[in-house]
Amino acid sequence: MTLPVGARADLTDEQWAVLEVLLPKGKKPGRPAKHPKRQLINGIRWRVRAGSPWRDLPARPRAG
Repeated sequence: MTLPVGARADLTDEQWAVLEVLLPKGKKPGRPAKHPKRQLINGIRWRVRAGSPWRDLPARPRAG
């Protein structure tokens, strides 16, 4: 299986399944989240690994 360059270090489905249950659920009504939590976690991991400013995060379409 070949992964897109930007997705090389993204969480696998198995890793996400373990982490997702540990994240807090939204309790208040209001504006929906702009980005899925998985995409945010992958962005944080990329930022820490690459050491680049947030503005340098690669643009990727939102995953379902």
